[in-house]
Amino acid sequence: MKQDALLSVRNLSISFPQNEKIEEVIHHISFDLYKNEILAIVGESGSGKSITTLALLGLLDKKAMVKGDVRFRDKELLSFSERAYRDIRGRVISMIFQEPMSSLNPSLTCGYQVIEILKQHTSLTQKEAKAKTLSLFEKVKLPNPKELFDVYPHQISGGQMQRVMIAMAIACDPEILIADEPTTALDVTVQKEIIQLLKDIQQETGMSIIFISHDLALVKEIADRVLVMYKGAIVEEASAEILFKTPEHTYTKALLNARPSLENRLLKLPTIKDYLTNTLQTDIEIPEDRARRLKELYETEPILEVRNVEKTYISKAGLFSASRVVKAVQDVSFSLYEGETLGLVGESGCGKSTLGNVILQLDRASAGSILYRGTDITKLKGRALRALRREIQIIFQDPYASLNPRLTVGQAIIEPMEVHKLFSTKEQRKEKAIEILHRVGLESSHFNRYPHEFSGGQRQRIGIARTIAVQPKLIICDESVSALDISVQAQVLNLLNELKQDFKFTYIFISHDLAVVKYMADQLVVMNKGKIEEIDEADRIYNNPKKEYTQNLIEAIPKGA
Repeated sequence: MKQDALLSVRNLSISFPQNEKIEEVIHHISFDLYKNEILAIVGESGSGKSITTLALLGLLDKKAMVKGDVRFRDKELLSFSERAYRDIRGRVISMIFQEPMSSLNPSLTCGYQVIEILKQHTSLTQKEAKAKTLSLFEKVKLPNPKELFDVYPHQISGGQMQRVMIAMAIACDPEILIADEPTTALDVTVQKEIIQLLKDIQQETGMSIIFISHDLALVKEIADRVLVMYKGAIVEEASAEILFKTPEHTYTKALLNARPSLENRLLKLPTIKDYLTNTLQTDIEIPEDRARRLKELYETEPILEVRNVEKTYISKAGLFSASRVVKAVQDVSFSLYEGETLGLVGESGCGKSTLGNVILQLDRASAGSILYRGTDITKLKGRALRALRREIQIIFQDPYASLNPRLTVGQAIIEPMEVHKLFSTKEQRKEKAIEILHRVGLESSHFNRYPHEFSGGQRQRIGIARTIAVQPKLIICDESVSALDISVQAQVLNLLNELKQDFKFTYIFISHDLAVVKYMADQLVVMNKGKIEEIDEADRIYNNPKKEYTQNLIEAIPKGA
């Protein structure tokens, strides 16, 4: 006989006022969470995952209209006052938010922020609270807990910040922990560590976890049971074992297959739309065709040659402290060929983005040379450097941060055309901008809208449109799909490959997601501590990694279904 539910949700619906109408975003959903269970809620952005769990904690906007029954033990949570909610938040039901940099207070030390939680919900003295905080830091496997106690969030890595968030969340031994996308944009190795840490804590304490993610491969590694949400409704519910072996709903099948496979290289990644409209294509790139294409590619002259490049920074922590030399990039050499996609992978801090900035001449190399079409671009200045900016472009990780919120989409695309004096009239530029919008899967009506009016996937398409507006030859994609849903990521990767075919682009694809890089890359460069650890054809490295560092990166990839 099944145990009684620790948390029971019945007929939960959530609505918001929208343009003088009431729009329902969560449609009468019901589910249970049991003691000592990890329940995963999966789906794309906008499916209702986060909004559902925020409702459980009374954290929705006051305009939200919430109906239904949410019962924790014998308490009806939806009837709670704000004061009653404050008593259980962090103590009984706790939450790890998606973005630790936004969730942690930048003006308070890491240790103080944990003590703050303990002082609010327990009767511990200052000394006892500090001892408990240091114990928690050890529990979440933070290095040097005593030193970290007095540092600020910006002084530690993303993985360490996430561990501080976990320490805060489990400080008061809650019965339920809600983890909202706790590993998004983290390295695969750090992601694996965080997942293992949550599993270890759950097994040790017996608490229940609601794990929210859009990544089913990750969910398979942690969940006991899975809810699949689509457009505000639960479309499938099953144990993790059954769901991954025999998914029933078309949407679940689509989510499972949208992530690039580590086995076969599909010519086009399947998207949610392909499944829902029954237009799925499963053509695989034949290894012999790939070998022939790469052989022809490498018989040409390289478009870019990076020779013994180094980038050194002088770090000075305080006014009277000694300077410290940091070698961000050390003796890096490789060649890139026109029409090739070169994958650049490694953990955070390995030098990937620094190398990208040096190639773009946003940062000057400390030593070495970079030849673009035979010219050493490290020596360029003034007009010659501006001309290079048109040839080598970048697609950033965060399209919202890289787009000016005060410019319409049309203005954002036309602006670089004006800078580089492309086309002779405003009308021609507008016509070209609309043509590019169509090419990246957007509409003419989007021309006069602002960035905040679009979803994350649409904004990334706008960023791509802005990049290709100046007709570059070489594009650096710096973590340009890392923050996107699996299905939207598939759409953007397909788009990048289509544009490569149509416009003969050459890509340097920087990412910490090795499954994505394997799908995209012809040649692969693995970086570690500023140096090249391994360089070879992408499939050869994945099938037979020679270095232990590369083996660890590949082993950390969530294996999916």
